Amino acid sequence: MKTRNINHARNLLDRAVTILPRVDKLWYKYVYMEETLGNIPGTRQVFERWMSWEPDEAAWSAYIKLEKRYQEFGRARAIFGRFTVVHPESRNWIKWARFEEENGTSDLVREVFGMAIETLGDNFMDERLFIAYARFEAKFKEYERARAIYKYALDRLPRSKSIILHKAYTTFEKQFGDREGVEDVILSKRRVQYEEQVKENSKNYDVWFDYARLEETSGDVDRVRDVYERAIAQIPPTQEKRHWRRYIYLWIFYALWEEMDNKDIERARQIYQECLKLVPHKKFTFAKIWIAKAQFEVRQMQLQAARKTMGQAIGMCPKDKLFKGYIEFEKQLFEFVRCRTLYEKHIEWNPANCQAWIKFAELERGLDDLERTRAIFELAVRQPTLDMPELLWKAYIDFEEEEGEYDRTRDLYERLLEKTGHVKVWISYAHFEINLPEADEGEEDEEAQEKPVSEDAKRRARNVFERAYKSMKEKELKEEVRSSLIFASLAQIANKESESRSTQCLEVFRIHAWLARRYRESREADAGESQEMEKTRRLQL
Repeated sequence: MKTRNINHARNLLDRAVTILPRVDKLWYKYVYMEETLGNIPGTRQVFERWMSWEPDEAAWSAYIKLEKRYQEFGRARAIFGRFTVVHPESRNWIKWARFEEENGTSDLVREVFGMAIETLGDNFMDERLFIAYARFEAKFKEYERARAIYKYALDRLPRSKSIILHKAYTTFEKQFGDREGVEDVILSKRRVQYEEQVKENSKNYDVWFDYARLEETSGDVDRVRDVYERAIAQIPPTQEKRHWRRYIYLWIFYALWEEMDNKDIERARQIYQECLKLVPHKKFTFAKIWIAKAQFEVRQMQLQAARKTMGQAIGMCPKDKLFKGYIEFEKQLFEFVRCRTLYEKHIEWNPANCQAWIKFAELERGLDDLERTRAIFELAVRQPTLDMPELLWKAYIDFEEEEGEYDRTRDLYERLLEKTGHVKVWISYAHFEINLPEADEGEEDEEAQEKPVSEDAKRRARNVFERAYKSMKEKELKEEVRSSLIFASLAQIANKESESRSTQCLEVFRIHAWLARRYRESREADAGESQEMEKTRRLQL
């Protein structure tokens, strides 16, 4: 070239690119020489020979720049079409779209983006392509088109490949959208997140709860139903109640939404019925679903249907919660005869349930039928097995004491002490005796001062404590228990006699101190003996 041997240089470069077609530097020198000489057709021929080898992107870009320099936009457009076939990456489609934006029309830009989306398909989609497309539409104030592009992309791209797209969509809505648009962006972002979580673990019911609540806030009925239907289709794999505890709430929330928000009563009733059919009641049941169904019928003023539901529940799978819920339902309707019948059924099914006996007695007492109340308590305390007998006896004793039947109360304490000699029973008995009002005392005003304890009450309380101490001593209970509980309570009662300590109170404390000292000395002696025995054993070894 320096000596103006142009043909010789051309022949040399031609032989070089023929022998080494993959060396891009030779091709660049060849096209540069032809363009420098002004041989544009020859330059195109060299580029065409080069493009037949499908080189990298830089070679195609050089060819396109050549045509742009000489205002051959039609040729450049054709080269872009071939370029995107050989290198269909999204960045190359974006380059073509920018070229059309600069040198073509908006329709041509949309056509390029449409071809790109169609060519790449769902498997090779790139968020950058959709961002560029949406920004182009926003630039021309086609906000609805841009919003549709963003939504289209978000619905098809997974969460891991659309992080930048979400940010771009949020920024777009903040700039050009209203409040509903911004909320829709947030909803769509969380929707994609929940979809990925349920794909990973479809039995994660907490995620379904959050997903359904999200759709409820959006107000789209079809979407809410779709989420709930997909959620309840995820039936637990085993018939173990622990696997069904969270799942059953999906049905309840679904039915409540249909009833309260969507106002579709028949659909809500159908949901309850399908749920009750699904639960294996022979192995386990859920009282909450039966009670929810009954309460639903009550809200619809269908009392017979509610009673039929609870009756069916008790007949198929009786539980304490079902009886309790049915009784509360009848109480609210003031159907006390039905309540009595239900309580009878309950204690017949589970006679060891102390709470059922107590509630039954409270019902009769509320109806001022004291004889029936007393008879119920008598039947209850005679049961061979009770789950919480201390509560039952306490309720019976409090009932008689509140009714002023002090002789009956005293008899109940004596009967209870025959069954158990627990120290708390003795203390309660003594407190009852010392707080027992005298026969000649009448009703006093609330502001009246408390009368001093009578000598008869003190005597009765002392007798109770003395019996308690003798009883526990005969049973060879620890002296620490006897001294700390019995005599501490006795000291409290003795203190009630007057403001100054009485001689009997001092005697009580003296006995208490003597017992505590004796207990400590015995423990120290036992500890010393054990140490001596341990030393002797070690010496022998």
